[in-house]
Amino acid sequence: MVSKDYSNVISKIDAVAEKIYEDFQNTEIPYLQLPTRTKSNIKFDEKFNVWKYGKNTTERTAKSLDGAYMLLRTMYMADFIKEMIKIKKSSTLREMYYISEGWDLAKFHSQQESNLLAEDLEVITSCMREDFKLRPEEDGARVMGNLTIEEMTRNNTKKKIHCQDDVGDAGYSIPYNVEPEKITFKSVDADFIIAIETGGMFDRLAENGFDTTHRAILVHLKGQPARSTRRFIKRLNEETNIPVLVFTDCDPWSFRIFASVAYGAIKTAHISEYLATPASQYLGVTPSDIENYDLPTDSLTKEDINALKSELTDPRFQDSYWKGEIKLQLKIGKKSEQQALAKYGLDYVTDTYLPEKLAEMGIIKK
Repeated sequence: MVSKDYSNVISKIDAVAEKIYEDFQNTEIPYLQLPTRTKSNIKFDEKFNVWKYGKNTTERTAKSLDGAYMLLRTMYMADFIKEMIKIKKSSTLREMYYISEGWDLAKFHSQQESNLLAEDLEVITSCMREDFKLRPEEDGARVMGNLTIEEMTRNNTKKKIHCQDDVGDAGYSIPYNVEPEKITFKSVDADFIIAIETGGMFDRLAENGFDTTHRAILVHLKGQPARSTRRFIKRLNEETNIPVLVFTDCDPWSFRIFASVAYGAIKTAHISEYLATPASQYLGVTPSDIENYDLPTDSLTKEDINALKSELTDPRFQDSYWKGEIKLQLKIGKKSEQQALAKYGLDYVTDTYLPEKLAEMGIIKK
């Protein structure tokens, strides 16, 4: 397992400070330029088959007092990151927010402000947050399946973990850092990966032994998936060529969960090629499933309707499949949950629904 070389990260951080310094030297107002992080500035990158930021840009400039404060905070954050790399420590985003209390005029007013600046640094340097030794509060999700992972422990020793035999009912917990220096996939014996939105459905499939009976790797997304979970899925797909199926509730927010796995999220479009798995396919639950399986439903709220209409113009949902399903959901005015399949019994999802859907998609034979 290779230890990470942070010299390139430090060089890129230093380049940010050098840019500001040169502006002062040239008696120019300091500024940093970034892509505009809006839906209208998302473009399809044919090289990586993901959605990334386009050419529209915005500036962080010292022309305004707020802009000057933001550049000051940027310099403090860059120095903090370099210090963590130097002493081989890491920090949560929450800890960094509180540490800024000691930065005098550069302290943040909210954690959202510090989180956004960390993302800005990612964009400017083309590095990932993990390269900065910054980690989120949330951990990664859970995995169950015939997969052996070799993980570097806190004692710097390598440990092999089989994600069926060496784990409890909860499965293997994905760490926040899933890069090759931390984990490697030693052996995989499965036909497909199912990324599952809810913990209840993950537990149902695990309890019913779906990972064994259908040679599947189950990954719990925990709602909107953490970056480490998306990176884990991407690495597993690319390194093993195993298909990825995304299984969520049937509502506009769940459709966006699929989009973040497959194409990348708008707020992390600058690193979509590292996080997104373009080969992902949407398994369900679909608006068509509501009708075909006569599922229990709830009525769409105004927020749901507005979100669905927004998705009709979202570049990630422009193919005929998604337009058809979204328009159908707006027509019927209903939404449903994964666990609505329990209407037909606890085994229905593993014995009937998933085999039928997987066969229909050509993932398994009828």
